[in-house]
Amino acid sequence: MMRSRLIPLLILAGFGLLVLGTATAGAANPSVILKTSKGDIRIELYPDKAPLTVRNFLAYVDAKFFDGTIFHRVIKDFMIQGGGLTPDFKEKPEKPAIKNEAGNGLKNLRGTIAMARTDQPHTATSQFFINHADNDSLNHKDNSVDGFGYCVFGKVVAGMDVVDAIALTPTATIKGNADAPRTTVTILSVRRAETK
Repeated sequence: MMRSRLIPLLILAGFGLLVLGTATAGAANPSVILKTSKGDIRIELYPDKAPLTVRNFLAYVDAKFFDGTIFHRVIKDFMIQGGGLTPDFKEKPEKPAIKNEAGNGLKNLRGTIAMARTDQPHTATSQFFINHADNDSLNHKDNSVDGFGYCVFGKVVAGMDVVDAIALTPTATIKGNADAPRTTVTILSVRRAETK
């Protein structure tokens, strides 16, 4: 008698776990749409791998901080960098720097987005770059100043052709900024995308 009651209860409990597991597994990573003067780029973010970095980036997104900034440094077969300078190459006021989460296991592969910083590991604020090639030299190797690396926190999932177009933009040194596009490449807006 006890056994026959137990089996349906176990089946129901198992079904409940299955439903719960499916709901959790189906939770999508946040994405943003980066609209540029050369087209749109959709980027999926990885809060499970870089929680502080994603939170920081989305805070800038929600504040519309990136609107009207430019890709100010572009190097073909390396990366495109933006997120902090106005078209006249003035730096926008940024939030305090965040901890570098480069040791999260993610690599600076083509199409990934990572935080730009100074030569000190924990100095990233708003500026980011999208890798135009696999850049092993930017990966985390150890916790030394030289080996810390650059934190990857997402990946381009649509619009890599736009990244390619930006990377191919002819550059020059403009107002002391090396590798600056001769024709301004503007970030028109960055907004959270609807999850699919």
